Amino acid sequence: MFRIIMLAVTLGGLPLFLTDAYGNETNTLLHEQAIVFETMDGQKTDAFAGRLQVPENRSSSASRTIQLHYVRFPSTASKPGAPIIYLAGGPGGSGIMTARYPGFRYPLFMALRAHGDVIALDQRGTGESNDLPKCLSEIAVPLAARTSDDHLATLTGQAARQCISFWTEQGIDVTGYNTMESATDLNALRQALGAEKISLWGISYGSHLALASLKVMPNQIDKIVIASAEGLNQTVKLPSRTDAYFERIQTAINSQPGSAAIYPDISGMVRRVHKKLDRQPILLSIPDDSGQTRAFLFQRYHMQAIASGMIADPHRGVEPLLATYRSIDLLPVEQITSQLIRLVQRAGLAEPNFSFELMPLTMDIASGISPDRLTEVTEQGRDSLLGTMLNFPMTQLANHFPELDLGEQFRQAPISEVPTLLLTGTLDGRTYPEGQAEAVKGMKNLTQVTVVNAGHNLFMVSPEVTAVIHEFMRGQPVSKHKIIVPLPAAWKDLNQDRD
Repeated sequence: MFRIIMLAVTLGGLPLFLTDAYGNETNTLLHEQAIVFETMDGQKTDAFAGRLQVPENRSSSASRTIQLHYVRFPSTASKPGAPIIYLAGGPGGSGIMTARYPGFRYPLFMALRAHGDVIALDQRGTGESNDLPKCLSEIAVPLAARTSDDHLATLTGQAARQCISFWTEQGIDVTGYNTMESATDLNALRQALGAEKISLWGISYGSHLALASLKVMPNQIDKIVIASAEGLNQTVKLPSRTDAYFERIQTAINSQPGSAAIYPDISGMVRRVHKKLDRQPILLSIPDDSGQTRAFLFQRYHMQAIASGMIADPHRGVEPLLATYRSIDLLPVEQITSQLIRLVQRAGLAEPNFSFELMPLTMDIASGISPDRLTEVTEQGRDSLLGTMLNFPMTQLANHFPELDLGEQFRQAPISEVPTLLLTGTLDGRTYPEGQAEAVKGMKNLTQVTVVNAGHNLFMVSPEVTAVIHEFMRGQPVSKHKIIVPLPAAWKDLNQDRD
């Protein structure tokens, strides 16, 4: 069976179907197995678990073969359209786990079956398609001593080089883990499914991969649905746009009764806290698994790193982030140490040694940054609120691995007539609205829907989002180009004393 599967993929991916007792073809491919798919909260549906063999590096004749895993949810339509492949973000997210998470996107996976088979793909190096060891480097950050931004960048580069060497010594071709190889994987999956065309549905890095796929198979993509778009030259975000994001958050806060009195100047508060931590970092005692404690000096760059990870969604991370800044700004150190300890532990900052997963690291390095954009990011980062930690570790690793970089031709925006739906949240703190417009500037058949007050993860913030996706997939003009969702309920309570 294994050799037959390999032959099917190698010879152009022509589908090999099983037949029933009467000789009729079924919808089960030979590389698939019927399963009952179950979410973490117990929802179940019939599906097929699939495997696909692809080269690790198609440019090398000596490449080893790796295995991609996916789950296919059969269409409920009487005449299904092109298969719809879900592209997870990150990079590093698992499509299969996205479908399993409770209260997340499973209902949308099920809804889109009205238009075609829906496939939750684990991209190479992710989820069930990941057979790559994690690298724990020997490079450590001094946890109890001051660390400058420049020294942190030097240590980051040393750790990344050590990990690249580690994976290479394991027989892994690190040059095979880039967005163009993943885009070619999608074409191989299309062929194995026997589909003339596929539709792509993705978010954040998933949109990055979808845009790159237009360069690999420009005539084999039926439709594209993307949210929170990340362009091919936008792996590294502009720090000035983060500052503008905080201004939009301020405007939203000001619209809530009582909230402006608590947060009259968010940007000013953030800058005060960072200066305070530069003057006097906070010494913490962090418990470890053995019951011992280790000294940890909480510094400005730690706060910037935490903020960079929490600003994506106003409905999730922004309110507790602002509360943390306010506590550091106003309260004595002894009243906030326990809060900061929990924050450091959740963020994983208490481990001294750098560690990396291969796929997220090399995917970002390969997509890279153009010289002009790097200059712009560097200049803006000097005075911006989150500085170089916004894009950690990308600006720290710029130009370290030219052998992995896909180059300027890759980073040019694709030009395409493929029907594309872009959903943009006005309070997206990761892929900013201005950047999203630039990401799709070459899409000539674009429909854009703005979701007011939504953040980065916006697919499930309103049933109206699902409705416009259905309209688009049916080839109809969307009925709404602006969807308004409420601001987080917690913001209405900011006038209550949280101290």
